[in-house]
Amino acid sequence: MTPTATGIAPETNSIPTTTTASIQILGEMRPRYDEILTPEAVAFLAALHHRFSGRRHDRLADRMRRRYEIGNGHDPRFRDDTAHIREDAEWQVAGAGPGLEDRRVEITGPTDPKMTINALNSGAKVWLADQEDATSPTWKNVIEGQLSLRDAIRGELSFTSPEGKTYEVTAEETPTIVMRPRGWHLTEKHLRFTDRSGREMAASGSLIDFGLYFFHNAKQLIENGRGPYFYIAKLESAEEAKLWDDVFTFAENYVGITHGTVRATVLIETLPAAFEMDEILFELRDHCAGLNAGRWDYIFSIIKNYRGRGARFVLPDRSEVTMTVPFMRSYTELLVKTCHKRGAFAIGGMSAFIPNRRDPEVTARAFEKVSADKNREAGMGFDGTWVAHPDLIPAAMAEFDAVLGDKPNQVDRQRDDVEVTAADLLDVHIGRPITAQGVHDNVSVAIRYIEAWLRGLGAVALDNLMEDAATAEISRSQVWQWIHQDQRTADGALITREYVEGLITRVLGEVDRREGDRFDDAAAIFREVALGSEFPAFLTLSAYANYLTEAD
Repeated sequence: MTPTATGIAPETNSIPTTTTASIQILGEMRPRYDEILTPEAVAFLAALHHRFSGRRHDRLADRMRRRYEIGNGHDPRFRDDTAHIREDAEWQVAGAGPGLEDRRVEITGPTDPKMTINALNSGAKVWLADQEDATSPTWKNVIEGQLSLRDAIRGELSFTSPEGKTYEVTAEETPTIVMRPRGWHLTEKHLRFTDRSGREMAASGSLIDFGLYFFHNAKQLIENGRGPYFYIAKLESAEEAKLWDDVFTFAENYVGITHGTVRATVLIETLPAAFEMDEILFELRDHCAGLNAGRWDYIFSIIKNYRGRGARFVLPDRSEVTMTVPFMRSYTELLVKTCHKRGAFAIGGMSAFIPNRRDPEVTARAFEKVSADKNREAGMGFDGTWVAHPDLIPAAMAEFDAVLGDKPNQVDRQRDDVEVTAADLLDVHIGRPITAQGVHDNVSVAIRYIEAWLRGLGAVALDNLMEDAATAEISRSQVWQWIHQDQRTADGALITREYVEGLITRVLGEVDRREGDRFDDAAAIFREVALGSEFPAFLTLSAYANYLTEAD
């Protein structure tokens, strides 16, 4: 444990110099952690929490109220009180910062040294440096991910594996880094915030991830010809976007850089946010580069919000919920139209298929699926897309090259042909059955992913698909909903807790058990989040508190 640091800010902002708000470090200070958790950086974290932690809690309370309303029959709709924002055709967002003009292929992944180097050597236009769904938020991953980014931005990163293989950044042109901090709902329990009244609470994962990256790297990134760029996850409202915009403005003033230097791309991955895309862009307009179609979390959000609203809101096997089903197509078409109307980039999502270098048939299928997905996105008007594996970059690039040619993007392509109503966004009828194999696969994927997450892995290849926290959320949420809506499989079996318990036993017998594995813990977590009478908003909340936290 290190001494606390108070949030006394420079004269460029309005934090009183008499504040006693502070951040206390509870996590172990391992080698080089003092390079990230410097007194100055920790003071900046304290200042962020002093200014914004109260508003964060208010926004989280708003989320709970909104979920309660939807659960009780009040469908989301386009807001009447912000109609003037949607109807005003004049305003535009800031758009691309230096290095973000061409985003046709972005690679996503965690920030450990090996993955950082692979991403920077990948040939992608952008690297989404993911401290969120692709990172298990162990104390080690949180701080050492920051170290990887700090070193990479300064050209100092190298890595030698336990087997003796050395990894170095060799690419002449590396992707522009866009860092994704954790969502507003997540805490960082290895850092404790004490406000001026003496109340103690866990720090905000969002403010910690953003704050450390911004404080250490903003000026260096500008010197490198890029900038401090961020992907913002799990937003549900324009008010949450306004909170982030104020964080960006405060941070720019704190370190003395020009207002608007920060660029944010917001993931539209919750149902409420789909009804407020214009408003989210408007609130972030001085700092906004675009929106991203976060497909997997969006499906999870649909299930979460409508889990108790009856059988007509039940989705079939996860594999059947594709981007071409009505509600997914409507949401992505609306996203492209909204972005281009405002001069914002529209970035497509990640196909889960990945190649297997030891299996040519699997690899060929992955290329076929990814090419079709990216062909569809480029044709719809997206300006870029995500991939999760370097081998997929050429296939994705080819589809966007075919549409963009020499143009860096197609932001100027207006989608005036698109008209999406609230009913379109809620048209979740797919008309396919739930199969016994689909239920088994959900149980198997969720337990195997959670087991890896407990061991510190946030992005995991399972059954030739890339799984992260969002896809695990779909798997466990569907099981919960199927049970509570008295659903049956195509062969007539009623999906009950007992039915699923049998599958848990089967899955634990199918996995490769090894000394030190976490499958028993993973099964316990799965039971809590999929078989309990109450529905936890996120599976990672209690799992983090009970299994990943090193300090209370």
